[in-house]
Amino acid sequence: MARSLSSLAYPERFYAAAAYAGFDGSPASSVSSKFSNDVALLLYALYQQATVGPCNIPKPKAWSAVELSKWRSWNELGNMVSTEAMRLFVKILEEEHPGWYSRASNFIMEPAVDVEMNVSLLTVQNAKVDLVTENGNNIPEVKTIPAENGNLSETQDLEVVSEGFGAVGVYDQWVAPPVSGTRPRARYEHGAAVIDDKIYIFGGNHNGRYLSDLQVLDLKSWTWTKVEVKAGIEASPATVTPCAGHSLIAWEGNKLLSVGGHTKDPLETMQVKVFDLQNGSWSTLKTYGKPPVCRGGQSVTLVGTSLVIFGGQDAKRSLLNDLHILDLETMTWDEVDTLGVPPSPRSDHTAAVHAERYLLIFGGGSHATCFNDLHVLDLQTMEWSRPTQQGEIPSARAGHAGVTVGENWFIVGGGDNMSGVSQTVVLNMSTLVWSEVTSVQGRVSIASEGLSLVLSSYNGEDILVSFGGYNGRYSNEVNVLKPSHKSTLQSKMMETPVPDSVSAVHNATNPTRDMESEFETGQDGKIREIIMDSEPTIKKVEETSERLISALKAEKDELESSLSKEKLLTLQLKQELTDAETRNTDLYKELQSVRGQLAAEQSRCFKLEVDVAELRQKLQNLELLQKELEILQRQKAASEQAALSAKQKQSSGGVWGWLAGAPPNQSADNA
Repeated sequence: MARSLSSLAYPERFYAAAAYAGFDGSPASSVSSKFSNDVALLLYALYQQATVGPCNIPKPKAWSAVELSKWRSWNELGNMVSTEAMRLFVKILEEEHPGWYSRASNFIMEPAVDVEMNVSLLTVQNAKVDLVTENGNNIPEVKTIPAENGNLSETQDLEVVSEGFGAVGVYDQWVAPPVSGTRPRARYEHGAAVIDDKIYIFGGNHNGRYLSDLQVLDLKSWTWTKVEVKAGIEASPATVTPCAGHSLIAWEGNKLLSVGGHTKDPLETMQVKVFDLQNGSWSTLKTYGKPPVCRGGQSVTLVGTSLVIFGGQDAKRSLLNDLHILDLETMTWDEVDTLGVPPSPRSDHTAAVHAERYLLIFGGGSHATCFNDLHVLDLQTMEWSRPTQQGEIPSARAGHAGVTVGENWFIVGGGDNMSGVSQTVVLNMSTLVWSEVTSVQGRVSIASEGLSLVLSSYNGEDILVSFGGYNGRYSNEVNVLKPSHKSTLQSKMMETPVPDSVSAVHNATNPTRDMESEFETGQDGKIREIIMDSEPTIKKVEETSERLISALKAEKDELESSLSKEKLLTLQLKQELTDAETRNTDLYKELQSVRGQLAAEQSRCFKLEVDVAELRQKLQNLELLQKELEILQRQKAASEQAALSAKQKQSSGGVWGWLAGAPPNQSADNA
């Protein structure tokens, strides 16, 4: 999980977790009764590291096994900073005991706040709609989140407008619209996207548990409903994995892409889930090539027909700064080798694209540090740069959200390891000049981590809509900001000169301005004077510019033609691969059939071999019987011969008859 605990509430959340776990002499049960020995030792070490610091006590004697184990666990943490120890303590507790915060409410004391902050919190959190009377009709009035610098009535340059739904709103201020319907469960690190004036919210983290529900807010009626997910061909509602830290992208007008995210049982590689609004079912996008390693907290930016994925944190809590691109036409992954110095490994940052060419990365965090650096990637040359930022540079933050309105990039919320960021800022991506739009007060969802921010329209005007977040409490609040022309143009009116490293982003998209600046920055203005005084020179420059532009257009056409051919070739290869897979499937089925026939023949042959063996045995027995018969026949013949001989002897009388005195005839008769 990339950031299981909002860094902006470490101290309060940590001490509440310590009390629940049984540390610090709290009324909670003992540590050993809640956790295994290994977990209890690790929690003890993290608690000591967070409250005392690195282990400096002497090593206990060997005979004290328990104290020695505790000392070793603490000593192995080395010089880990206290905020990181707090974060890991609460992360382990949430993994072992999900929902501990709600069960610990009996003995966890909330920090005291003054009356003014309580009023602000009640105003924002409850988002109640009061009824005001206008021309005899009751009209709902939207509560405005208090600004940091005084009351709204004291701000003279705010333009008040009447909305179609009857609410009174202001430009460049966050307001809570009067939503209806069953609100989604409070959450952060969810995904949000807009299709047809409807905001779709998917997944997220609530109380340490990942979510998988899909909710929708209709911006015309400001009504929440839950999307009923039907069983799909490739995935059913039961197999849609709960996740957090993912990205939700609107695609093809009626589909939502859920990219990456942290899950309970992570896979080895990143998957892209597709929700079809027409049939109401989830499926897994079939891709080719080598997909990135599974991760969450990454940035996913739609550039043309490609998704650009940067950074994040993998399942082993390793921070990443690699770059991957998914071509949504060929569904092919590509890991890009970039030039220059890339941003340091990070997660929970924001990304935006300018002029369909420049990818901007701002902020994010590591395990113990938050950033406010700005990096630019030229998507044509794939080279990183770190231009100089101008104006009111924002403070370091992670878990913030951003959205672009034209060439302006609005950044909202986030945390900086100490508190929530209350300022809403805007960056002009052409000049790289920052300016502050507004600021909120108190612990509100706008000043939280893991919130979502989308761009939509209402009554023909652009509006920014935020949802959810975590700042010690999980939020399900909706807030709206309507940017005025002044806020979107303010950075352009800055009189601070823009250095070359900054203006390069804008000049690369404006070749005419490049030619003008090249002639306007000569020594002592001599070139400018020559241009102003010499018509032929200007004409020559224009002709040169036209030839250069023509050459660039020809090169562009050639590159587009080559790209089209490459895409066609890729599609052909993809079709050939599909045909080969089909043939392979048919051959495999045929092979299985032949194997079945062969098995049947082998079985029949085995039976025949058994029958032959039986017949051979019978034949051997028959031969033995034949031999016995021949012996018996010979014995019979011998017996008959002997009997015949004896009979002949008796019939003749012989010597014995003569000696007995018997007459021959009597002997014969006796015989």
